[in-house]
Amino acid sequence: MLKLLSALYGGITDWRNRLYDSGFIKPARPTQYCIGVGNLTVGGTGKTPAVSYLIQLLTGLNHHATGKLATLSRGYGRQTKGFRIATPSDTAATLGDEPLELYRTLGQLATICVGERRAAALTKLAALRPDIGTVVLDDAFQHRAVLPQLQLLLMDYNRPFYTDEPFPGGRLRERRHGANRADLVIVTKCPYDPNPTERAQITQQISQYTRPKTPIIFAGLTYSAPIHFATNQPVIIKKSPVLLVTGLANAEPLVHYVSETFGLLEHVAFADHHAYSRADVERLLHRCPPNTWLLTTHKDQVKLVALLTNDELQRKLAYLPVAMQFFQLRDAATLKRMVADTLRQKLEPGLKNP
Repeated sequence: MLKLLSALYGGITDWRNRLYDSGFIKPARPTQYCIGVGNLTVGGTGKTPAVSYLIQLLTGLNHHATGKLATLSRGYGRQTKGFRIATPSDTAATLGDEPLELYRTLGQLATICVGERRAAALTKLAALRPDIGTVVLDDAFQHRAVLPQLQLLLMDYNRPFYTDEPFPGGRLRERRHGANRADLVIVTKCPYDPNPTERAQITQQISQYTRPKTPIIFAGLTYSAPIHFATNQPVIIKKSPVLLVTGLANAEPLVHYVSETFGLLEHVAFADHHAYSRADVERLLHRCPPNTWLLTTHKDQVKLVALLTNDELQRKLAYLPVAMQFFQLRDAATLKRMVADTLRQKLEPGLKNP
């Protein structure tokens, strides 16, 4: 039954994609230079760290080409509708947890926006902020109403799309050959730098579904020192068990890191984008002994911190900042070159991408 349902779902997504591929439905071509970041898989593949990396990469490029920067997300889980630009008064309820996390980490570098109708949102952003020349589109691989200049596809090393099937029999949002829309594939969450043989094997598997010569690069995650909820300053956690709290689609890499780095007393796992309640906070604090740190992600911290009393904020509560890192300089250079080349095309429209 699941195989039949997967075939039906895959057929529906194929039909939708053909409408765009044939030109029957024409996507919007926004005035801004857009980089799309997305995946084929339901659940986390490290999109937020990738968006953060791109914003920092763009900050170091030719400002004349990039203009000012912005990110645009759907704002999953928020209780508001329509286009919205993040402000200091926003919460996870008004913005969504991941856009709020981006705002608190990148707010000085980029304008953080949400809008479920991306084409309309980009038009409104252009009218309100014509100085913004470059927009990173978060989780936009299946949002075909907008055609970005550069389309990045992320694949979780631990959950390769080439062994998966469409929902509900698998975790794919569309069939594997949707990867042929990617200009670059980033294999994310690698626990180590794959050796040349493993790189070649993974590359060969992915290349069955991408266009010829589509670059495939490899990245992992790196965690910084834990940050205290109250002080927003790094703290030193001695190697003793911590209570780990997550609301992620795939917490396995984080669980492994915490177990190896600090020790794990217990892992309390909530669903992805979980909307925490005061009752959740009381249960978590009750399960956390006085001398034990409660450790979570920044995505979860932006929701939990709003529910804590001033006294509770003084307890041992911290979150782990995470970033995307490339093991090899050539991988980072490939991404930078592709971004720079498409930006150069923006300045010189007749230029062919080498």
